[in-house]
Amino acid sequence: MFRRIGSAVVRHPVWTIVAWLIAAVAIVATAPSLPSNSDESSFLPKSYESIKAADLQERAFPSAFTPSAIALYQRTDGGKLTAADQKDVARITSELGKKHIDQVQKVVPGQPSKDGRYAMTLVQMDSKNAGQPKQADAAKVLRDGAKKLAKGTDLDVKLGGSAAQALDQQDSSKRGQALIGIGTFVIILVTLLIIFRAPILAVLPLVLIGLVSAVANGLIAYATKLFDLQANSSISSILIVVLFGVGTDYFLFLIFRYRESLRAGDEPKEAMVNAVGRVGEAIASAAGAVIIAFLALVLSTLGFLKQMGPALAIAVAATLVAGLTLIPAVVSLIGPKVFWPSKSWQKEPENARFAALGRGVQRRPALTAVVSGLILLALSVGTFGYKATFDLASGSMPKTKESMVVQDEMQKAYSAGAAAPTDVYLSSTDGKPLDKSAFDAYARRLGAVDGVASARMTQVNKEGTTADFTVTLKYEASTDKAIDAVGRVRDVAHSTAPDGTEALVGGMSSIFKDINAAVNHDYKTVFPVAAVLIMVILGLLLRSVVAPWYLMASVGLGFGATLGATVWIFQEGQGHSGLMFMLPVIMYLFVVAIGTDYNILMIARLREEAREGRDPREAAGMALRHAGPTVAAAGFILAATFATMMLAGNSLLSEMGFAVSFGIAVAAFVMAMFFTPSLTALIGHAAWWPGHGDQAPDAGAGAGAGTGTAHSGVLRDDEDRDTVHDSAGRRG
Repeated sequence: MFRRIGSAVVRHPVWTIVAWLIAAVAIVATAPSLPSNSDESSFLPKSYESIKAADLQERAFPSAFTPSAIALYQRTDGGKLTAADQKDVARITSELGKKHIDQVQKVVPGQPSKDGRYAMTLVQMDSKNAGQPKQADAAKVLRDGAKKLAKGTDLDVKLGGSAAQALDQQDSSKRGQALIGIGTFVIILVTLLIIFRAPILAVLPLVLIGLVSAVANGLIAYATKLFDLQANSSISSILIVVLFGVGTDYFLFLIFRYRESLRAGDEPKEAMVNAVGRVGEAIASAAGAVIIAFLALVLSTLGFLKQMGPALAIAVAATLVAGLTLIPAVVSLIGPKVFWPSKSWQKEPENARFAALGRGVQRRPALTAVVSGLILLALSVGTFGYKATFDLASGSMPKTKESMVVQDEMQKAYSAGAAAPTDVYLSSTDGKPLDKSAFDAYARRLGAVDGVASARMTQVNKEGTTADFTVTLKYEASTDKAIDAVGRVRDVAHSTAPDGTEALVGGMSSIFKDINAAVNHDYKTVFPVAAVLIMVILGLLLRSVVAPWYLMASVGLGFGATLGATVWIFQEGQGHSGLMFMLPVIMYLFVVAIGTDYNILMIARLREEAREGRDPREAAGMALRHAGPTVAAAGFILAATFATMMLAGNSLLSEMGFAVSFGIAVAAFVMAMFFTPSLTALIGHAAWWPGHGDQAPDAGAGAGAGTGTAHSGVLRDDEDRDTVHDSAGRRG
């Protein structure tokens, strides 16, 4: 099938390119704009308690005051606020309210701090649009307006709260995307120049993948609108890396095989047909594993991951189609001039380092397997220290951003939980008014919970059927201590609710607790489903039941090593309180899915060498010799492009960038190059049970395993020419 695709594309390269250009223009011109949402609660389904509590609040207290932005005042000299300062705060609060800013519903004065050094203005916005870009726009108007009104006073004013965090996150995301994009381009360009010493080959993947990127983004926007998915600004940064990283991988898989066919003496167009025919199955299987792993995220309960899964799957699918059509068409049109001005493509270097590595694996497969396995196991020990953190806001932007400074200062000036209090909503189950005489005792029980600073009844709805108890925690809302404390608040709220009532606990800490439960659900569903589906793809590719098990075991070890190293670097080394809660899920999918690409490429080449009559050890050595340069180049570029995410300047993308780049490096340079080929050599022919994947396709039933007749001249028509040329080229 892949040879037929290659033949069609090489025969009609111009029409293939024109078809891509027309599709790109049509999709980009008609695609809807991609929305964005930074509201953590929107990532959870309606069945969770924190979301039920938020819905109840909207029904029972439609005009309830929940600040979306907080203006924090302090004197420029750091001293206590004077009477004149208090008047200035009141004036600024009043003037901000008179501006009638879009989305802003109320602007009221807040409580001063106990030490008298801070004062607040609280701003309520339309709760229906929480996390939307229009509220970030409102925060910008508020921030600029407050600073302008404070000019000529002794006050320093900063704007914080969820709307200001959305604004700062937006700005940080744009800067991060620019740095990631530039870094990705530079890494791909420089690395390809070093590998091939050919400017056309260095620029070509950037141009072609740029076209694919435009098509993929348009398709993602269509899918997001069609299926009503949640979007998040971080997805754009990840998409850049996935498209250019994975796209360059498939470009390299093809170009290395094209060069090998040219070295074997093939005519240029036939060399491209052979390249697509030989490496197409490995590319399609690798992309299939990635797509299925990403689609497994649809099973997630988090809206953020539900959106990410289909988006990344669409991006990889578009890249796969380009890898089998657009790239071969363009390269076949240019021909061997694509390698200009270098001449090194014409002949394989003698005593190449990968040939030496291959001989080492061939001679000592047991030692290679043990050493590489022990390295992975040693790094995996760090996973036992893993802790999760749920503060998406501070995780997605630098601590120096204004909203983050406000958050830190409020924790010092007020109770740490004051910026995001917890609400307990007590409702009657029979529709009758609540017994108000029980409120004080209920509030005392809530206030006595370990980790609670204060609890009081703040309001009752008009019908008297729902009461709101405001519970202020001693800890900042996203910390582990706050999440544990809100769990205890839930237990007490539920168990001590008066007869005929039920309690729901809302607020940010409650949302984070539910996100934690959702992530644990994902670990139990997404991980195993993705693993099983990838194993099915490996089984179909290799026609084996045995090989997929040890290939997935090696990838699992790679995941453990990656998580362990990330824990040591960020938690132990840099003192982070924990890693971003969704990191293990994302890391698992990237490391397992994309890391499997290199295992697939190596094992497919090993099978090909075995089919030419080589014994398992020699086949492993030859596979490393010929596929090693491809895996090394592709692995380095992909790891380096993911590492550019560390340039974004926030902990979420820094942790993600390090973890995925480290995982890709482990997958390419430890698993695919040493662990997988050495294990396959040790297991021998049994690795292909119950099929005969290591025998030549035309081997008779009586042929001994490993004695395939690839050299007998009885090859199938669609494989004879490139197999003989490959063999001749490798031995010449």
